[in-house]
Amino acid sequence: MKQAGVLSPEARGAIVPTARTRAVMVLIACAMTTFAATPLSAQVGSPAGAVPVDLLEQRRSALLDAIGNGVAVVRSADSRTTDYPQDSDYRENNDFFYLTGLEAPGSFLVLVADGDSREAILYMSPRDPGQEQWTGEKLGPGPEAAALTGIASVRSVERIRPELDRLLERAAKVYAQTGGAEACGGRQPCVPALDRIGIEAVEPQGVAPLTAALRLVKDEDEMRRLRRAIDMTAEAQREAMRAVTPGMFEYEIEAIIEYTFRRNGAERVGFPSIVGSGPNSVTLHYDKNRRQTEAGDLVVMDIGAEWGYYTADVTRTVPVSGRFTRRQRAVYDIVLGAQQAAIDAVKPGVTIAELTRIAQQYMETNSGDVCGSESCRRYFLHGLSHWLGMDVHDVGDYARPLEAGMVLTIEPGIYIASEEIGVRIEDDILVTATGHEILSGAAPRTADEIETAMAAGANDAGRRDAEPATITKGNDHVLR
Repeated sequence: MKQAGVLSPEARGAIVPTARTRAVMVLIACAMTTFAATPLSAQVGSPAGAVPVDLLEQRRSALLDAIGNGVAVVRSADSRTTDYPQDSDYRENNDFFYLTGLEAPGSFLVLVADGDSREAILYMSPRDPGQEQWTGEKLGPGPEAAALTGIASVRSVERIRPELDRLLERAAKVYAQTGGAEACGGRQPCVPALDRIGIEAVEPQGVAPLTAALRLVKDEDEMRRLRRAIDMTAEAQREAMRAVTPGMFEYEIEAIIEYTFRRNGAERVGFPSIVGSGPNSVTLHYDKNRRQTEAGDLVVMDIGAEWGYYTADVTRTVPVSGRFTRRQRAVYDIVLGAQQAAIDAVKPGVTIAELTRIAQQYMETNSGDVCGSESCRRYFLHGLSHWLGMDVHDVGDYARPLEAGMVLTIEPGIYIASEEIGVRIEDDILVTATGHEILSGAAPRTADEIETAMAAGANDAGRRDAEPATITKGNDHVLR
């Protein structure tokens, strides 16, 4: 790939601001007012470590290729303003982190492509020694930031207005982050910061479609982070299976799961943990986790650790009593079969729409009388798949055929509310050159594997009786 170059001083001096670029400068000034006093930090001390500089350079070079002749401005996330701000409250903007590897509120990455000249400039808030007495040393503009990012030009954010004014004059196109209508008083598409200061004449193109296309195919560091997040999520599923017993509250199961995440270095959950038992198992995104489980319940555990800004998403459905009823197992096996049929079809060139049809067709063909006179497909209430990466529902075009290096979920489900039977099975799948790899395979998946894992936990803890007892739940019987 091309390496980012630097515009000559002569080229910079030849740029004359226009009315359009002056309007953009008002945006920058407004943002500077918000961010100027905000201390910065890199991802220092994260268990995931730093993103390799060569990969950051490759990502920025690929974005420069995508913009052609133009300027892209990517701003960091807003710093949280609370009565008791903590570093752990802050989560960086995904695109900014993807391109810089930094956690740096108040910063701007500016990428400039002008013919054969290519430049990356990072603008950061200057350090504040007085504030650092309270918060510890922070990263500011200088050689340390340059070394972490591979960006030679790291400057104070105080310089951005006059410099960007000159750069935008030469730009054939301007790209920036855009927002939804709710951020702009009902106008869409829009650039929220522009709208806040009443400027509607300047409408940069959205940079998100360009970065989304790049983020769909993962590089080696992204896969390192994803694999670790998925491994610890599979471990959390195993720990929960070993611990679950009738009478536990959903939040107790959640605590075991999230303790396992944090013990392994996850700095946050990728999304609120879903632990839905009994009637809550049929609510797709239930996350109150307050109910006390009962013998004979199913519990859906849809969970994901985030490690180094990449998140897992693994779902297992387990019987609270340690054994599936005959009816629960019949439903479970249809979901598992539909999932396996879709997983088997994952390879380069296939689309998510095609995988969805495969799972639906499996249910149509194999339901028998499990769901009455109709196919169980009518109880499959959600989509089969989504992209996975820095967000649990990650960015990217869902019509784009699969390519090696993409990561997606496969998650069919059946939800029969009248019987309090909700079953969802979800795994994280890497597309390879010749097919696929199940990244979350360490989490027990078949009904027999789940029962074995739960029995091992029961034996270790002595939580279940040595002699089986009959429990009635949902007009069926299960041996405890």
